[in-house]
Amino acid sequence: MARSLGDTGLTLRRSSARTVGFSILFVAATCLSRLTMMDWTNFSLVWPAAGLLAVWFVVQRDSRWRWLDLLSLAAITMAVNLATGTGVGLAAFFLAANLTQAYLFTALFRRWLPEDAAGGDDGQGRSRSRQLWRLIAAAAVASGPGAVIGPAGVWLLDGRWPALASVIWLIRNVVSILLIGIASRRVGDLVRRAWQHRRMPWPALPAGRRIEYAALIVSSVLAYYLMFGVADSLPAAFALIALTVWAGLRLGVTFVVLHDLVFGTVAVLFTLNGDGPFASIPSHSVRALVAQLFVGTIAVVGLALAVSREERDALTTRLREQAQLLTTVIESISEGIGVVDEQGEFLVRNPAIARMLGGFTSPGAHVEAASYYGVFHLDGTPVAEQDLPHKRVLAGEHLDPLELMIRNDGVPEGRIVKVNAVLMPGQIYDRKYAVVALHDITADRRHRDELANFAGVVAHDLLNPLATVEGWSEALLQDLDDPDALVDGITRIQRASTRMRALIDDLLAYTTARDATLIRMPCDLDALVEDITAGRADHAQSAGVAVPSFEFGGLAPVDGDPVLIRQLLENLIGNAIKYTAPGVTPAITVTTGADPAEPGLVRVEITDNGIGIPAGQHDAVFGNFHRAHRDAGYTGTGLGLAICKRIVERHGGTIAATDNPAGAGTRISFTLPGAALPPRAPTGPNPYRWQLDLEQTLG
Repeated sequence: MARSLGDTGLTLRRSSARTVGFSILFVAATCLSRLTMMDWTNFSLVWPAAGLLAVWFVVQRDSRWRWLDLLSLAAITMAVNLATGTGVGLAAFFLAANLTQAYLFTALFRRWLPEDAAGGDDGQGRSRSRQLWRLIAAAAVASGPGAVIGPAGVWLLDGRWPALASVIWLIRNVVSILLIGIASRRVGDLVRRAWQHRRMPWPALPAGRRIEYAALIVSSVLAYYLMFGVADSLPAAFALIALTVWAGLRLGVTFVVLHDLVFGTVAVLFTLNGDGPFASIPSHSVRALVAQLFVGTIAVVGLALAVSREERDALTTRLREQAQLLTTVIESISEGIGVVDEQGEFLVRNPAIARMLGGFTSPGAHVEAASYYGVFHLDGTPVAEQDLPHKRVLAGEHLDPLELMIRNDGVPEGRIVKVNAVLMPGQIYDRKYAVVALHDITADRRHRDELANFAGVVAHDLLNPLATVEGWSEALLQDLDDPDALVDGITRIQRASTRMRALIDDLLAYTTARDATLIRMPCDLDALVEDITAGRADHAQSAGVAVPSFEFGGLAPVDGDPVLIRQLLENLIGNAIKYTAPGVTPAITVTTGADPAEPGLVRVEITDNGIGIPAGQHDAVFGNFHRAHRDAGYTGTGLGLAICKRIVERHGGTIAATDNPAGAGTRISFTLPGAALPPRAPTGPNPYRWQLDLEQTLG
C-alpha cells in the first residue's frame, strides 16, 4: 500500500493538492468502471476505483483536512453515477458503500499492517506472506459491508435482488484493492529508488534475467491472444495460470503485480468485447463472477508465490550474512573450535584448532587414534582413543573441563590445552556431533610453574637474612654488657638487612622489567654508556679500588624504553666489573653492529676480562636466581641476568652469553631494534677508548 507520510503536520496547501490529484484519478477510474456495466443492476464488471479509493484514504488518513476528501468523494460519486444514468437514490447507496469501505479499510490497515501504516522500509513489511494475507483479509472485510449496501439499494429501489451481486461486488473490490494497492506502493518505491540513485533498475539486471523478463512478456502476450482472441471457444483459461506461476517463482514482486494487473485487464476487456472463453457464458452475473474469479486467482497465486520467494531469498541472505559473521568470529579467536562426530570427522573447525592438533585443517579430516597426533595426560601417558573428550561426550558422559597435552610435528615438546566438550542438541545429517573447544594454556602453566619456583626461592633467600636478624637480635639482648659483642651483632644484622634490601630491589626490578609499559623512543647508546661508566669510575675512585677501563664509541642508536635500556646496561656493566678476579683491573669493551640474522636489529656486545662463566651454564645464568659462582664469595641474588633477559625479550630481541674469544672473561651479546637516530661522531684523540685511571689522574 502507499507509504505513510506522517501527515499530522501536513499543510492545507499540500493536503488540498493531494485531494485534487486523487480526485482526478478517481473520476477517471470511476468513469472507466461505469463503462463495464453489465445490465439493469448498474453493477460494473470491474471496479479499479475501489483500489484507488483505498490508496487515497490511507495516504490522507492523518490529514487534518480529510473532510475535504470526504466532500470530494461524495461529489464525484454522485456526479458520475447521475451522469451514467443511475438514479439519485441508488447513487446515494453507492456513496454509502464507498464511504464505509474507505473508512473501514483505513482502520483495518492501521491495525493489521502497522509496518506499512508506519511507512515501512522500502516494502520490507509488505514483502512477507503474513502481510499479504492480512492485506487480503482487510480488503475482504472492508468490502463486505459495501457488498451488502449496494445490492440492498437495488433491491429497495427496484424490488429485485440481483443474483450473485454481493459475491461479484466483493471479489472485484478485493482484487482491485490488492492489485492497485500493492502496485502503487511497489511502483512508488521503484521510482523513488531510481530517482535517488539516478538510474533505472533494468540496466542493472543480469543479461540472463532481462532475457527471462522479455520471454515471459512475449509468452504472456501470445498466450492471452491465443486463448482470448483465437481459440476463444476452448474452456482452457486455467492453463494461463502457468505464466503467473512462472512469474511468481522467478521474478520480482513488482513485476508480478503489474503482470497480473495488465493481463487481468486484458482478460476483462476481451470478455466485454464478447471474446474469450468467458464470453460464451449466457448469464451476465455468472460471466462477471467467473471473470473476476480468474483475475483474482492469478493475482493471489502470483503474489503469494512472489512474496514467499522474496521472503525466502531475504531470509537466505540474512542467514548467509550471519553464517559469514559467525565464521569470521570463530576463525579470528585464538581458542580452537571444532565440531566433530563419533568417527572423528570434522564438520566445522577454525584455524586455531588446526594449529593445535597439527594439520587437521579441512572439514572431513579425521581425528585418529591418540598415538597418531599425540594426545597425552599431563603425566605423559597417552590418552586412549575411547577416552578422547569428544568420544566421551558423544557416549553420553558429562565432561568437566580438563587439561591435556598435545604433541605434534610443529610442537614436539608439547602444548598444554584446556579442553571443553559438549554434545550438540539434535542431529546433523543423521549424526550426533560434539563441540570441542581448546584453550592453549602452555604459557600460563609455564608462568605458574615459574612463579611457584620463584616464590620458593624468594622465600628461601629471605628466610636466611631474617634468621640472621632474629638470631643476632636475641644474642644482643643477652650480651648488652659486652661492647664487642654488640658491635659484632649489629654488624651482622646490617649485612643481613643489606642482603634483604638487595633482594627486594632486584625483585622490584624484575617485576618492572616484566610488566612495566614500554615507552619506546630512540636511545643514544653512546650517551647512556658514557654516563654509566662515569658513575662506575666515580664509585671505584671513592671506594679506593682499581678504576675499570672502558672502551666504546660510535655505538649505533636503538629503539627502546630508555629507563629499561639503562637498567639493562647497568646490570651487564656492573656484572662485568663485579665478577673480576682479585688483583685484576676490570676492562670492559662495548661495541655494536648490524645483526646478520635479523635485518633491522642492532647487535650489542659487552666483553670483559672477568672470571667467566663455568662450562655448561651459559644458558642457565639467565634463569631466575641462578648464581654461577655461588661459592666463590661474590654477592648477588641471581636475578640480574634474568632481568636483562626480560628487558631484551620485551623489546623483541635475544640475549646470549659466550666466552671471551680474546682470552679470559665473558661476552654478553644481545639484539635490540635499530633507531633512526644517527650515531654520535667520536671525539678526542682516541675516540674508541675511554679510560679513567686513578693513579694517572692523581699523578
